[in-house]
Amino acid sequence: MPRFDLSPADLREYRPAVAEPADFDEFWRTTLAESRSLAVPPKLTPFDVGLATVEVYDVEFSGFGGDPVGGWFIVPSGAAASAPLPAVVQYLGYGGGRGLPHEHLEWASAGYAHLVMDTRGQGSTWGTGGSTPDPHGSTPAVPGVMTRGILDPADYYYRRVFTDAVLAIDAVRSLPQVDAERVSVCGGSQGGGIAIAAAGLSEGLVGAMPDVPFLCHFERAVGLTDRFPYQEIVQYLSVHRDAAERVFETLSYFDGVNLAARATAPALFSVALLDPVCPPSTVYAARNAWGSRADAAGGRAESVADIVEYPFNEHEGGAGAHWPRQASWLAEQFGR
Repeated sequence: MPRFDLSPADLREYRPAVAEPADFDEFWRTTLAESRSLAVPPKLTPFDVGLATVEVYDVEFSGFGGDPVGGWFIVPSGAAASAPLPAVVQYLGYGGGRGLPHEHLEWASAGYAHLVMDTRGQGSTWGTGGSTPDPHGSTPAVPGVMTRGILDPADYYYRRVFTDAVLAIDAVRSLPQVDAERVSVCGGSQGGGIAIAAAGLSEGLVGAMPDVPFLCHFERAVGLTDRFPYQEIVQYLSVHRDAAERVFETLSYFDGVNLAARATAPALFSVALLDPVCPPSTVYAARNAWGSRADAAGGRAESVADIVEYPFNEHEGGAGAHWPRQASWLAEQFGR
């Protein structure tokens, strides 16, 4: 695909004005407090997959509204007898689920505790499946999840998912195998957008690694790309012609640019400059906003957000070549 977005030089300086509701912080404070008040301790069930170098647990923790959320918790063999480990919480791409444990061995093999969060209501589009339902209803919506509850931020699908993501961090911090002071988050595409949200809504993370992130700078994305999932919003508005103002007001509570601005942990982004699914300007909008609200409020040193560009790739970005970069970067953050 030919280059279709801003020039690389302009991307690096791209800082758009993104609408932000006046009650943004209160909305998220209240949302998280309500769900935390309903949380119960996570449950770990040993899961035998015949692997000698890792221990696998089927994990269930409390997410939005106390709803049970599934996932995998994977640690190096013998972790119970060792000092608590630094942890990586991973979020998944659009339509996929937690799959099977042997598909998630990199971080445990590198010596980390690894929590893979299932994404509620997804897991049947690609991969090897998910296990977490979304028990909440929605007003009429386009197939997919992008427009579920989109007329009201209280009902919007990603309110539940982002809350799950933050409570996944709470859950992993409570586990005896984990050093609660050394937790990081990662994810690609939708998972990258969720990682941005988790970093913006959580305190004390050591690092965040959003890879070709989705869910950023919605208004630009839906007018720039003809690819799904952003096209779900376009389809919705092509039918509900008078709903644009309400739709974009809802989305402003979930925009990765606004959430990135509140992040306090260092970050390593990736971006593909030919990406038609998550256009590079939307990724840079979040990266360039990273920590700006936190820095201004706290008078602290600027939050660092490094970024790796893949100039000739589409949405696959760095694919398998990117993980060694993440592993090296994360080892530096943990001082390993």
